[in-house]
Amino acid sequence: MPHKRKDLKIKGTNLWYLVGLITSDGSLSCDGRHINITSKDFIFLKELKNTLGLINKVGTKNKNKINQAYQIQFSNVRFYDFLLSIGLTQNKSLTLGAIEVPNQHFIDFLRGLIDGDGSIRRWIHPTNNREQWSLRIYSGSEKFVKWLDGAITLLLRVHGKIHKERTTKTKWVLKYGKMAAREIAKKCYYKHALGLKRKMKLAQECIVSYRGWQKSKTVFGENN
Repeated sequence: MPHKRKDLKIKGTNLWYLVGLITSDGSLSCDGRHINITSKDFIFLKELKNTLGLINKVGTKNKNKINQAYQIQFSNVRFYDFLLSIGLTQNKSLTLGAIEVPNQHFIDFLRGLIDGDGSIRRWIHPTNNREQWSLRIYSGSEKFVKWLDGAITLLLRVHGKIHKERTTKTKWVLKYGKMAAREIAKKCYYKHALGLKRKMKLAQECIVSYRGWQKSKTVFGENN
């Protein structure tokens, strides 16, 4: 008698946050069942494992090397098939395109992306000494970045710019300035949301740092 396929008991906001995290910092193995999530933050993966009810241990990747990180790998055929059905792929870094995310959970998906392959940065402008913020999301896939830019514009009503970076590998960057970054942070990093604590803290600092900022053309559809 064949084994009954098991479902992960992950739903709603946590499910779509996890999808975003896998889209950015995860991978699908070629065996059709294993999913891997990698992070440099061991505590984050432990908290993620406990919150989502995963029984798998957090392991070390590239141990004792300069690029040492941590990973959690779990096996679930139903969830793997679900990820394929919404647009994820094996070797996704260059092949990724649009992801089928419900509108009501797009902010959770986006938070997962930012926690994985995104950055929230603060600095002081060298000429006017004013506080500056930016939010960036990185990907190896131009098609994915273009889809994401359109989805954020449509659903969050902010506009970003796409740049191409050449390092050891070509990277596409979707960048938002301070006003747009604040709007994204305000909508994605809401109270009690599952997320990476370091970026949750930066997001909250960005949200309350808007005093004196001028209205921006990158934010539209509502008052700043």
